[in-house]
Amino acid sequence: MTMTKEQAALPAASAAHSPPAAQPRGRAWKALLRRPEAGALGGTILVFALFWAVAPPLRQMAAMATVLYQAATLGIPAVAVALLMIGGEFDLTAGVAVTTASLSASMFSTTLGVNLWFGVAFSLVLALGIGALNGYLLARTGLHSFLVTLSTFLMLQGANIALTRLITGNVATADISTSPGYASAHAVFASTLTIGHTQLSIAILYWLVLIVVGTWILLRTRFGNWVFAVGGQSASARAVGVPVARSKTALFMLVGFTVWLLGMHMLFTYDTVQSGAGRGNELVYIAAAVVGGCLMTGGYGSAVGSALGALIFGMTIQGVVYADWNPDWFRFFVGATLLAATVFNNWVRARSSRGD
Repeated sequence: MTMTKEQAALPAASAAHSPPAAQPRGRAWKALLRRPEAGALGGTILVFALFWAVAPPLRQMAAMATVLYQAATLGIPAVAVALLMIGGEFDLTAGVAVTTASLSASMFSTTLGVNLWFGVAFSLVLALGIGALNGYLLARTGLHSFLVTLSTFLMLQGANIALTRLITGNVATADISTSPGYASAHAVFASTLTIGHTQLSIAILYWLVLIVVGTWILLRTRFGNWVFAVGGQSASARAVGVPVARSKTALFMLVGFTVWLLGMHMLFTYDTVQSGAGRGNELVYIAAAVVGGCLMTGGYGSAVGSALGALIFGMTIQGVVYADWNPDWFRFFVGATLLAATVFNNWVRARSSRGD
């Protein structure tokens, strides 16, 4: 029995139409799973759904603005920490360095009786210098960045308390709200923006800008290629001419810039600084980067992922409050989320590499 041309063409037509419709969806799904921030995106949705259900106040715009603010105060340093981790290194000074930046700006200006902007500039130079010192010590000693920055962390922690007590006679700085230059500096670092009927801190805007800039650096610049190269395989990167030491020093200085920016925000938001503040926050910055998909071994991650990680922790901080839960459980949740996200990200990467 012979088939007509029309009958013979039916299987071919069916084959031509069915698979192409399925294949692009499969490829798109696999491409999404290969993204560093895939796990963090799923975690963000789950955490949001949880607190949306158990914490009714979180459904209001004002509460969401508070969540974004909490995320921004974690996310500003976390963007730079993520880039540094992609470059294969850690920075344990990030938490106390925020306090160092605030203290130095305040005490420089009040002790010398000069405009606050001189203190802001001095603080920036100091923060960048700390980052450069970490990079220099890393290159000269050959030690792991964990050991190098643990040493500088302890030194900064001691210096923050000792110098504050020596200069001010107290463990906190004086109120700067009446100092010259306060109004303009407050407008730059701690003002609020009104969108509709909701007020948003300018820190949220700075955070979003850093996410965009960090993403552009990683995906569109030669330096971004260097970051992935030195994090993935430093020896090979050096062999092809990548300036490994300079690239890593630049990343440490980028962390210095972001902790300075957050330090200025905190200073001009509260007008005074406690010298013992900031300890432990460096672990949250690292956790946000890891939850966002950064590998502990370097060479993999994204700025967007760090933002999602910070958003998860921001929702948790406020969600625990709005749900009227015991806030002591927050650190437990951070640890559990970090473990779950790391396991999930490794599972996704394993499946993607096998082509599942």
